[in-house]
Amino acid sequence: MTVIVLTNCPAGLRGFLTRWLLEISAGVFIGNPSARIRDVLWHEVQQYAGQGRALLAHTTNNEQGYTFRTFDHAWHPVDHEGLTLIHRPAAGTPAPTTSTQDKTGWSKASKRRRFGRR
Repeated sequence: MTVIVLTNCPAGLRGFLTRWLLEISAGVFIGNPSARIRDVLWHEVQQYAGQGRALLAHTTNNEQGYTFRTFDHAWHPVDHEGLTLIHRPAAGTPAPTTSTQDKTGWSKASKRRRFGRR
């Protein structure tokens, strides 16, 4: 399952996503594309979002059962001992420019990901 949430993005990007996903509310897209298609869609979202923000959540094989990515959000994912949590900056703190989602933890799932075991 894949969910993409767009905020303040161009209408053309929303139209592009409706080719692969169902828009269930304004800017909220849901579907079940393959991992390859999901990555291509996310790349297109990042390229054409303009001044907008985007969030991608999808199922995966880890302890939480899902993972997510953000683009130009003030809140950003942080790995904490194998669990991905959202860090909400304090008022007046500037948002980071890069996502910290790709950091690996020390959980069993992260060790399996790191060494390619299942």
